[in-house]
Amino acid sequence: MPRYTPEQARLRERFEGLIGLIAPALDLVLAAGDRISRALGPEDEYYPIRPPGESFELAPPPPAEEPRESGGEPA
Repeated sequence: MPRYTPEQARLRERFEGLIGLIAPALDLVLAAGDRISRALGPEDEYYPIRPPGESFELAPPPPAEEPRESGGEPA
């Protein structure tokens, strides 16, 4: 892995410092959101899992058309 240039290292340190300063505020936002959702949400928080047959799957692709023979219309 190539080394950082001095400018890249300074920029990385700035971003890491900014994230370190903002992290406690983001933790408070997450904790407040969790408390609010628990207070306003339904009492029963049970969400049953889907059976394997109901899992999301993409539809199969449509069948490919048979290639037509080149050479014009048959006589």
